[in-house]
Amino acid sequence: MMDRGYVLHSYPYRETSLILQVWTQKHGRIGLVAKGARRPKSPSRSVLVPFQPLALSWFGRGELRTLKSAEPAVPAMPLAGQNLLSAFYLNELLLKLTHRDDPHEALFTAYDEAITELRNLSRPTARASNLVAAEPSPEAARAIEPVLRRFELRLLKEVGFALELSREAGSGAPIEAARDYWYVVERGPVAAGEGEPPHDAVKLRGLTLIDLERDRFEDAATVAQSKQLMRLLIHHCLNGQELATRALVRDLQRLDEGI
Repeated sequence: MMDRGYVLHSYPYRETSLILQVWTQKHGRIGLVAKGARRPKSPSRSVLVPFQPLALSWFGRGELRTLKSAEPAVPAMPLAGQNLLSAFYLNELLLKLTHRDDPHEALFTAYDEAITELRNLSRPTARASNLVAAEPSPEAARAIEPVLRRFELRLLKEVGFALELSREAGSGAPIEAARDYWYVVERGPVAAGEGEPPHDAVKLRGLTLIDLERDRFEDAATVAQSKQLMRLLIHHCLNGQELATRALVRDLQRLDEGI
């Protein structure tokens, strides 16, 4: 078998090998054994890393196949700072919310585009001494947010979560930009009233829903509210499980505050 792909995660196997979780264009997420990849002179040692686009070939059947070859598909500059953390966040979403051997070519394209955009955003900070920064500049954070939101929206759609953004739940009335809505998990937008907020819901402007539907992220309130919505929906899809990347960011922020 041959395909384009990325390493999402790897861990040591026996004395000289690696077990890889790989995200591929036509085969989805697969497990591979990279025999001898940890040897000092192994040609694949330096390329079997996250965020490097690869041309892969493998053989075998079952849950764990054997890697035959891995070559860089294109040169890839290292990610840095918040862009690096964001890329690991995307990897963790794929590991937790996709199934093995379940192809999602559109989601592969979305991931490939997101990593490329994050790499481009890393260029101004690539020479910084710290690869991980707990607090990015406001400008950097604003540039990263649309990249993450677009990927999250595509991911939710691909894993079967029906995300209604253009009409009210129940009535089917078109969303109005000037109104406020509760976005209720597994139901959709409900016009906000004066009563108690619904369970598992976040309050959004109608304009935010319209902007998300039209892939617009120029408005600061849309950026902030769409992040709240995605966090709610992904938390639901994960059955409340906390993502390791979010915990890491929180710990880094606490460390920064203590310095």
